[in-house]
Formats: sequence, C-alpha cells, structure tokens
Amino acid sequence: MRFVDNPPNPWLTESIEWIGEPPRAKIEVFEETETRTIISRNDSPDVAFDYSINCYRGCIHGCTYCFSRPTHEYLDFGAGTDFERKIVVKVRAAELLRKELMKASWKGDEIVFSFTSDPYVPLEANYRLTRACLEVCADFRNPVGIVTKSALIRRDIDVLQKLTREASVGVYFSIPFADGEVARAVEPFAPSPRARFTAMKELADAGIQVGIGIAPTIPGLSTDIPGLLERAKECGATKAFLNMLRLPGSVAPYFEQRLREKLPTKADRVLNRIRDARGGKLNSSAFHDRMRGQGQFWDAQAKLFSVYAKRFGFNEHRVGSDHHSRANTFRRPTPQGSLFG
Repeated sequence: MRFVDNPPNPWLTESIEWIGEPPRAKIEVFEETETRTIISRNDSPDVAFDYSINCYRGCIHGCTYCFSRPTHEYLDFGAGTDFERKIVVKVRAAELLRKELMKASWKGDEIVFSFTSDPYVPLEANYRLTRACLEVCADFRNPVGIVTKSALIRRDIDVLQKLTREASVGVYFSIPFADGEVARAVEPFAPSPRARFTAMKELADAGIQVGIGIAPTIPGLSTDIPGLLERAKECGATKAFLNMLRLPGSVAPYFEQRLREKLPTKADRVLNRIRDARGGKLNSSAFHDRMRGQGQFWDAQAKLFSVYAKRFGFNEHRVGSDHHSRANTFRRPTPQGSLFG
C-alpha cells in the first residue's frame, strides 16, 4: 500500500454540501495497488447477497455500531478510530472488475456495493472508483445493488439510469433513526436522515428503484419505524428491510464507549436492553443468536415493521434477496466496429 501524504481534497471536483459535523481528526489515505481481485464472495447465512465490491476499506462516516470495524484489524489497524481515519483506497478497482467480468466463470450474478464500507465515502468524490465500477457493470449489463448513507450517489444518476434500462439496479438508503440527535451521536459523520431522504426522492424521480434499510435497529434508540417507512414511501421507495444490531468482536466496547460519551443519559438503558436481548452479552456474533431468542424488543420491532411495510405497500426484501427471480441480462461487450466498416 502507498500512503498518500496529502490526500486528495474530495471537494475540488464536485460541488457538495457537507451535512453534519466534519471529522476533526486527521484522515490518512493508503492507496492499495497490489489487490488482485475486487469481487468478494459472501458466505454468511444472514447476508442476502452472494457477491460484493468494496472500493474502500474503512469508512469516514464513523458509525459507532458498524459490524465491519473488525475487518480493519486484518490490516494491523484498530477497529475504533482507525476504521474512520485510516482509509484504504483500491485504486485498480474498475480495472480488476473488468477483468473478472470477462472470465468465463462469471455468469452475471448481482453485485452489491458495498459490504465493509459505504461505496460513497467522501473520498469517492475525488477517486470516483464506485462510479467507474458502475460504468463497467453497465457495459456488461450486470445487475447491481447499492447500500449507502450518502447523498453523493446523486452524482451517478446517469449511470444508474443506464443500469435501470439495460440490466437492473436497486438502491437502498440505510436510515435507522428518525431522530437527528440520535443519528448524529451514533453516525457522527454520515449525512443526516433528511439528506438521505432527499437523495432517495431524487433517485426515485429519475426512475431508479429505491428502498429503505432500517438497519440496525437498536433497543432504546430505534423509536419510529412507522414514521421512517411512511417518509420513505413519500420519497418513492418501494422496498424495505429491517436488521437487528450486531456488535461482533471489538465493536461492542467501542460502541459502548461512544454511546456513553454522546448519549450519557440513555446509555445504560440502551446497553441493558441489548444485553437482555442477547442473553446478557453485547457482542454475540453467531447467526442463530442474532435471529432467534432476541427477546421482546426484536419481536415487537419485527412485527411493527411487517404491519407497516404491508400498509404502505412495500415489498419486504433485503438487497440481493430477489436476484434469482430476475432474467439474466449479462452480456460481455464485443469489439466495436465491423469488418466491413
């Protein structure tokens, strides 16, 4: 990896409004040039999709609950502040993706952006790696799913429209909290819920399929599932999914520390409710522990979500969960021109 001494200013090539408090800490950028593959295969039973692309490792949004934080430990970084301050950029992402889609073994499965980071972290405004990969997918007519908290996605409406016409694309905005104060406390550098809903509507108005992910739901902080679904419906969303909080490994102590700093009057109640739902633990990461025996909170939230999702006419899906029902649109591009041209 190559350390970038003075990371590129992500605001030089775009006109972007920073919504929320910008990170005050120094951000370090490392350009990864030795990456050999860009498509990752997911085998976790609670992940609805098979293949994903992460153009970045680490995420400037700094969500305190992010289950991906421990992946930074594989790089000899920390899962706490390092995750949001030391960002790895896979500068060859689009080149690698084109090579992998050209392989005979690739059959055109849906590719989801992203899994371990947001595909539209602020650095994307400069590096444009997610956009470049989407352009490759459009060339191959490969179906795409996107999960993001960022309004920067509006920049790529033209590519998303092309994917909509020639393959398929679904964009899910992760909006777990209606309360701006709560969102700022646990998602400190992500765009506000209002900004995400605004972007959702803009994409829907452009003919792009959008949905909402109420993920994660956190006992004591997730208080308005009906309101979130109603707002998403008004902004053009047609699909929705719900996920319970998971705090694997070292995420749990970091989440607790930040929660006590930012929401001290709510911290004990929230943490106790999480422990009640997890058999006294904060950091259970086993799939069956997450999906069964979660207690009254999870049962109540799931039922509430189901009732209101049906009331507002949502198709209850998670990104990637309906890919087997789609027609295969994948085509490898052919050389341009003609022998007789």
